Amino acid sequence: LLIDNNLIENQIRPVAVGRKNYLFCGSHESAQRAAIIYSLLGTCKLNNVNPQEWLLDVLQKLPARKANNIDDLLPQNWNPDLQGVV
Repeated sequence: LLIDNNLIENQIRPVAVGRKNYLFCGSHESAQRAAIIYSLLGTCKLNNVNPQEWLLDVLQKLPARKANNIDDLLPQNWNPDLQGVV
């Protein structure tokens, strides 16, 4: 066992720093939207997906999609080889 938990503390530091900033989201709804974005970007990080590439690709494809057909656009399912393909 490790003597300290520095690795975990480093992983949650952005959440702890952001916690204070979340008070200034403006409303409960906008705080929920911010949480969704943070979750998606965190999922990108966990799946070794470049968040900028993913977001650009998804924002281009999303308007042409139906709401029940977006599973392949989620970061854990996204395939960078299929960028630009609708």
